[in-house]
Amino acid sequence: MTELPLEISCQAVKRQLEETSGMFLLDCREEQEHALASISGARLLPMSQLANRVEELAELAGNEERHLVVFCHHGGRSAQVVAWLRQQGFDQAQSMAGGIDCWALDIEPQMPRY
Repeated sequence: MTELPLEISCQAVKRQLEETSGMFLLDCREEQEHALASISGARLLPMSQLANRVEELAELAGNEERHLVVFCHHGGRSAQVVAWLRQQGFDQAQSMAGGIDCWALDIEPQMPRY
């Protein structure tokens, strides 16, 4: 299996979601941020809870080989989460560059920004 770059653009994520590629979209923001804006189909698993819920993530995503795209507000936390996930065996994890803020600007302009 080819190693994926650590980041993926929000435009590439949108294309893959439209193609029903089997990608798993993970929102690592906190619940109060998720309440402000969210991407349809994404699962919320806050960064603050991830270490204690990594087995749950493996069950949700299906397995460690599934393409897993993580996003946060701007991309900082998701980059940290992806680095950690790759150490845990999630080799196909990527961070969505620019986070949900970039998504709101480029993909869903009607989405609230914060």
